[in-house]
Amino acid sequence: MNTDGKKSKLGLLYDIYARRLMREIDPKKIPQHIGIILDGNRRWARAEGAPDMRGHQRGALKIQEVLGWCEPWPVKVVTLWMLSIDNLERSAEELGPLQKTIGKTVGRLRESGRYRLRVLGDTSLVDPALAEVLARVDGTGPEGAMVVNIAVAYGGRQEILEAVRGYLRECEKSGQTLGDVENNLTLEDIGAHLYTRGQPDPDLVIRTSGEQRLSGFLLWQSANSEFYFCETYWPSFRHIDFLRALRDYASRERRLGK
Repeated sequence: MNTDGKKSKLGLLYDIYARRLMREIDPKKIPQHIGIILDGNRRWARAEGAPDMRGHQRGALKIQEVLGWCEPWPVKVVTLWMLSIDNLERSAEELGPLQKTIGKTVGRLRESGRYRLRVLGDTSLVDPALAEVLARVDGTGPEGAMVVNIAVAYGGRQEILEAVRGYLRECEKSGQTLGDVENNLTLEDIGAHLYTRGQPDPDLVIRTSGEQRLSGFLLWQSANSEFYFCETYWPSFRHIDFLRALRDYASRERRLGK
């Protein structure tokens, strides 16, 4: 069998397996909110013998593909962790092109007109050009469309800290004393000041590249989330990997801490 024939046969087997996975997923048990830690771009590039930036570029192209996989299912929110606060400690030689790639990716998402975009993170920490792009797209997109949260210069601890600060500023404006704050503070007060306020907490968090930790992703919101860790590097994440995550989620009995 020639090479083209082998590829055709593999493609057919892939399609058959993908359809089988879809049949095994209970459509009544689909996560409303999926958080994704896009991990493994640099390791993918090094495995390919390519520069690190090539991995970031391939990872950026994967984003719209994965969002397209989410659309046929009743997924309402997808949160994409594109750049952490810790990532900002990388070299200027890597960060400059990486932030330009993020800006172009976000611009393409807006141009598609298919998503309601929200920005999560401290954009004062990124390059001014990227901060301008993020400010321009934040809150744009059709009402009722799938919400896509773009987490850039994001850290879970920092988000909680900013939520507490926001709550305290609000209390100060209303003339409350420190004693009032202590007596009245609730979990709902903190939740109302998070970047994701008004959104459901993530039902499912997916992390690619084989790492099995959250690294600070949506720390407050993921208290009762289900986690799925995939060995595949983000640029190589396939439709069947996504479907396996949905199948795994649908098979679990969610106790929500009870």
